[in-house]
Amino acid sequence: MSTKLRLILLSFLQFFIWGSWLITIGAYWFQTKQWSGAEFGAIFSTMGIASIFMPSLMGIVADKYVNAEKLYGILHILGGIVLFTVPMVSSPGTMFWVMLLNMIFYMPTLALSIAVSYSVLKSRGDDVVKDYPPIRVWGTVGFIVAMWTVSLLGFEKSANQFYIAAGAAILLGFYSFTLPACPPPSKDTPSRSLIDVLGLKSFALLRDTKMLTFFLFAMLLGAALQLTNAYGDTFLHDFDKVPAYQDTFAVKYPAIIMSISQVSETLFILAIPFFLRRFGIKQVMLFSMIAWVLRFGLLAFGTPDFPGISLIILSCIVYGMAFDFFNISGSLFVETQTASSIRASAQGLFMMMTNGFGAVLGSSVSGIVIEQYFTAADGVTKDWHGIWLTFALYALVIAVLFVILFKHKHTTQPAEPELPAEPRLSIEQA
Repeated sequence: MSTKLRLILLSFLQFFIWGSWLITIGAYWFQTKQWSGAEFGAIFSTMGIASIFMPSLMGIVADKYVNAEKLYGILHILGGIVLFTVPMVSSPGTMFWVMLLNMIFYMPTLALSIAVSYSVLKSRGDDVVKDYPPIRVWGTVGFIVAMWTVSLLGFEKSANQFYIAAGAAILLGFYSFTLPACPPPSKDTPSRSLIDVLGLKSFALLRDTKMLTFFLFAMLLGAALQLTNAYGDTFLHDFDKVPAYQDTFAVKYPAIIMSISQVSETLFILAIPFFLRRFGIKQVMLFSMIAWVLRFGLLAFGTPDFPGISLIILSCIVYGMAFDFFNISGSLFVETQTASSIRASAQGLFMMMTNGFGAVLGSSVSGIVIEQYFTAADGVTKDWHGIWLTFALYALVIAVLFVILFKHKHTTQPAEPELPAEPRLSIEQA
């Protein structure tokens, strides 16, 4: 097996694990266990909590003490063991701690998978800029295949989805030990302070008004991402309670319908260079926010039958713009607005605000709001029309505030992506 094919398998399994349960855990929680919405919000916050500190801590270990591919394998094996115990959990409180432990093991592997791939490619003399993207796209394929597998096997509301994820995690864990060695690159270099290593000095950038505004909106958009991941699948499952919809494809296989979102995500990536050159970073980020309004608004009026299903499918299509246009253009904004000495830390802060604090905010608050205002007295029936309209209004408010508060002018660049009009910020300047 060629090295690139082996890295493709790594990327495929990395996201197959996540896709096996991330979109369908809501159906298991609400349809099978019939636990509350407030407690479910806490489950999705575990990703954010783990993202705040674990990737940086495991980065220290991989940089100084343990081969990256070995650490990567150990984390996946431990995560797989935890996933095997999920079907045994009988209370939502215990479920929170089990899923938090699983996320503590899984979230660092997202960064480590990149580190391992880069290390292997560089050791071969390959160009990571050219050779890694075709490898990474197989991660999205893995996520989609996992969703289809769980759906076609009828496991969307079953605990069996966690067994599939666990098996894939343990398989990837042992497989990683067969990869080329990725020794610690900083093993013999002097140790830096924990503040430096964790990139906490990048928080000084928040003293700059424009950067503070950007990172706050990054957090708010990170919250929106959790809303669609947490509730999209179980929303379609709830139509099973209506006899007229029970035999529709969307109700039988909701995860397959929702996987259109991931397909759209891969396609919209290709459109980003054109939009950046034509409209600039601020406008592209605004397009993302408008797409979030459409994402939620279309779901509010969608139904599993025709023509309502067309609205749900269209919602999945605009998800690609909603997700890609802010995440990628946002990372480019950080790249062009910060000095090289803190650029990596600033990118880490961007991810912390979206996948960390944003995820915790979106998961926790949405669960409480749904439980208090959109769940019937029986504790099960939900007003999905009201839920999605509320989420759409949330995205619309963010978009309006972004136009008013975020001050950034586009410099026309006919051949290249936008460059900064002012000097890049260092910590001292901030």
